[in-house]
Parts: sequence; structure tokens; C-alpha cells
Amino acid sequence: MNNGPAATNNPAASSAPTSANSAVAKTATAIVNIASLVTNDPSLGDHTPLGLIQDAAVVIDGDRVVWVGESSKAPATDNRVDAGGRAVIPGFVDSHSHLVFAGDRTAEFNARMSGEAYKAGGIRTTVAATRAASDEDLERNLTRYLDEALRQGTTTFETKSGYGLTVEDEARALRIAAAHTDEVTYLGAHIVSPDYADDPAAYVDLVTGEMLDACAPYARWIDVFCEKGAFDGDQARAILTAGKAKGLHPRVHANQLTYGPGVQLAVELDAASADHCTHLTDEDVDALAHSSTVATLLPGAEFSTRAQWPNARRLLDAGATVALSTDCNPGSSFTSSVPFCIALAVRDMGMTPNEALWSATAGGAAALRRTDVGRLTPGARADLTVLDAPSHVHLAYRPGVPLVTEVWRKGVRVV
Repeated sequence: MNNGPAATNNPAASSAPTSANSAVAKTATAIVNIASLVTNDPSLGDHTPLGLIQDAAVVIDGDRVVWVGESSKAPATDNRVDAGGRAVIPGFVDSHSHLVFAGDRTAEFNARMSGEAYKAGGIRTTVAATRAASDEDLERNLTRYLDEALRQGTTTFETKSGYGLTVEDEARALRIAAAHTDEVTYLGAHIVSPDYADDPAAYVDLVTGEMLDACAPYARWIDVFCEKGAFDGDQARAILTAGKAKGLHPRVHANQLTYGPGVQLAVELDAASADHCTHLTDEDVDALAHSSTVATLLPGAEFSTRAQWPNARRLLDAGATVALSTDCNPGSSFTSSVPFCIALAVRDMGMTPNEALWSATAGGAAALRRTDVGRLTPGARADLTVLDAPSHVHLAYRPGVPLVTEVWRKGVRVV
């Protein structure tokens, strides 16, 4: 398993305390009696990529982890929480979602499940509903799905615009999203706006001009759906290059429905991630394996569209860094459950339970170029999920069962 590219957001110092002999404040909180602790640090525990520590403890001070190790060696603190022999994992990092929208697409899903093929374009239904919705309605929907994800262990999430496709509607989507997360992505290039159906070039000019100017202040990332029926390679390059000039870093919807230029473009532009990666040539796999671009796989989309599964095994064996995410959206993957995606990845994409968990935590962090989340090591943000099971393997072993029993975010129990 590739442990990911160098990240750009690492507030943690490597010299942070790691043993009971180090200075830990008495007012810190120790979570003890953990059956198995996933740290995602291969220098710890069993020295696998998960850095598993058995019979473990983790100590939190403020919003940071300050100590991890065997429970019997935990430093003395005034506050102790008994995990009751449960497993503790890092909070999930969902690095690809589309949560600022209105309405749903039940009829479209029903049609697919009745035998109609999925193709790009159903997005227009959501665009119409989103444009008609008030700011209050959009924020209410967003927080509803964020709360739903949090209850299932997701503590870091990225979300995109892309359902407005006008200057005003894209900017308000990002403004609403930015009130809830730092990981905000400008996706004016989701599809060509229905208003520009007869003049796609003019829409690209809008996306790279006035719309970008209005949206850039709210976003960290820029994304494009590089796909037949959306934007071709030249259009995608122009859009992403314009975003980079405004200080936004690229992400790419790549190679979901067909073979295409998306993955190669992502690598060329040093995109943080190429997302979907369902239809890959050997050259695509090799490019990902020799780059810092993460292959983000979204099995909820394949489940919901009855499409071909991405071949995670092929990517992992080549040495690519793989992330798992939900792609939560009302059209092709209406799930906020990372545990569900882990189960799908293990069952249908060739991943082991260990690889799938790493990809849904540290892999997601790599796709956001973060090192302060997706792991439980001294200096990391104290985001952790407690499972009502002795091992993380139960996430795939017991699919569909609500195993998340506690969630801690920034050192505070929130579930």
C-alpha cells in the first residue's frame, strides 16, 4: 500500500510526545481499554500501514492527540474514558461529495433499476431544483447530510458546487459550503449549463472568467467533469489552468463512464486527486503510480448505476495511492456512508479490509493533501471513531450494521 504523497497541511511536529514518559497534562483525556487502535502510522504497533496497536489507549489534549500506545502504559490523566474493548479508528475523511443541492432524483434511480442505462445529463434536474431553492433550504439540506455523515464516523469532508451553473448560484453554493468546511471545491464545470447548450465555448469562457472570479474567494479547489457529455480534455485543461492562476488547486472527475484524457490531465496538472478512475489504460495506472495524484474511488456510484467497478487491486499493486469516498449526490450515489463504501470496496473492488480502511482515512487525507487528519498519532487532530466491535474488519464483515457508537471531532465527543 502506498502511504501517500507528501502533504501540504501538517501542523503536527514530528517531535510530539509518544510515550508515557513524555509530558502530558493531567487535564488531558485518556481513552483506554481499546481493543485495537488504528493509527495509520507504520512505525507504531504491528508496523503495517495501519499501525495497529492492540489493548491500546489514546490521549487527547485540547483538539490534538498527544499520546498513543498500550493501555497499560498510558500516562496518568484526570479524565479517563473506558472504550470497553471496542476498536478505535481515525475519523473518516470523505474527500468527494456534492452536498449543496435541492430535490432528489428518485424517478431517475427507479428508471435505472428498471433497466435504463446511466449517462451524464440527469444533473440538469438537480440544477433546476437548486436554482429554485432558497439559501435557507440549501443550507438545511447541507447540514442534514453532514449530520448524517458525522453519525457514521465522517469527521472531515470535502464538498462541491456544480448544481447552480450560473455566477450567482455557484457563488452562493460555495459560500454556504464554506461556512461548514474548509475543503470547498468550485465545480462550475460539472456539465455545460442548459443556458449554454448551443454554445459550450461561451460557457467555458464564463466558468473561467466571471464565474471563477465570483467563486474563487470561497474555494480551495477547482474541479471539472472531464467526460463525454460534459467537458473534453482541452476544455478541462483550460478550466483547471484558469483555476490554478486564481490560486485554486485542481481535482478531476476522471475516466468514470469511458476511457478518456481525465487521468492524464490530472497528473499533468498535479491535481490532488483523479476521482472515479473506472476505465483506466495501463498508461493511466502507471501515471497515477508515479505521481502525487491520488486515485479516489467512489463505489457508491457504481452500486447506484450498476456500472463496472473500479479495479482497486490493479491500482494498489502498481503502487498508486488510493482513497475511498462516498460521492454523495442526489443522482448517482445518494449515500453518505463511508462504512458502506468500505464494504463495497472489499467485496467488489479487490481491496482487503485493511486497505479499504486506510483509503477511507489516510487515503482521503492524502486526496486533500492533509496530514493533520486521517491518522491518530501525536500532533494529529483528535478526530476518532469508536466501533461497537473489537476490530475495524467488522466494517466489511458486518455490512449495513450501524457499528459507529461514538465520534470525537477536534477532541470533543459529538456522537
